[in-house]
Amino acid sequence: MIAIIDYGVGNLRSVEKAFAYIGCEAIISSDPEFVLKADGVILPGVGAYSDAMDNLKKAGMVDVVKSVIADNRPFLGICLGMQLLFDHSEEGGNVPGLGVFKGTIKQLPLDMNLKVPHMGWNSLTISRDCPLFKGLPDNPYVYFVHSYYLDAENKDIVKAATNYGIEFDVAVGSGNVFATQFHPEKSGEVGLTILKNFKELL
Repeated sequence: MIAIIDYGVGNLRSVEKAFAYIGCEAIISSDPEFVLKADGVILPGVGAYSDAMDNLKKAGMVDVVKSVIADNRPFLGICLGMQLLFDHSEEGGNVPGLGVFKGTIKQLPLDMNLKVPHMGWNSLTISRDCPLFKGLPDNPYVYFVHSYYLDAENKDIVKAATNYGIEFDVAVGSGNVFATQFHPEKSGEVGLTILKNFKELL
C-alpha cells in the first residue's frame, strides 16, 4: 500500500486516481502513523515553497519523511515535493528545505522570452539506469507546471534533465528515493509507466 502525504498542499486526487488506474492502492493520509506503516510514500506538492515547509512541520511530517527514507522504503517526490527534498529555495528568500539532498531551488530566468511559469509539455533527456524510466522511449514528453527549478549539487543523482530556455535538472534518484519536477500523474502513458515502475519497487 502506498501513502500519499496530505499536508494541505497539492492536487492529491489526481495522484490517487493515477495509481488507481494502474491497479495500485494509494491512500491519501494526514496521519503520521499511517504514513510510517506504508510500503511506499508519495510527497506531492504545488504552490509556494515556504508555505509547504510550514505545512509539513505543522502536520508533523518532517520527521516522518526522513524516517521513511531512512527505513529504505520507496519514496517519490512530485513537483514541489521534489524541491522540498533539497537544502533550500530562492522562493520567498532563502527558505530551508528538508536537506535530504544537496542543492538549490532557483527562479527560472525571467528574461528568456519564454513564459514563466513553465507550463506544458517538454521532452526529457533520461538516464537509463533509473528504474523509474524502464520501458520509456528516448526523449519522452512529460507535463510541467513550475516557476522554480532544481540545481542539484551532486549531478550523479540527476536522472533526467530538460531544456526551457536553460537546461536544468528535473528528476533525481538515489537508493530508495526518487523525485520528479514534472507531474507523472498528468503525463499520459509516459507518466503511468513511471508510476507502474515505482509500484514495482514496493
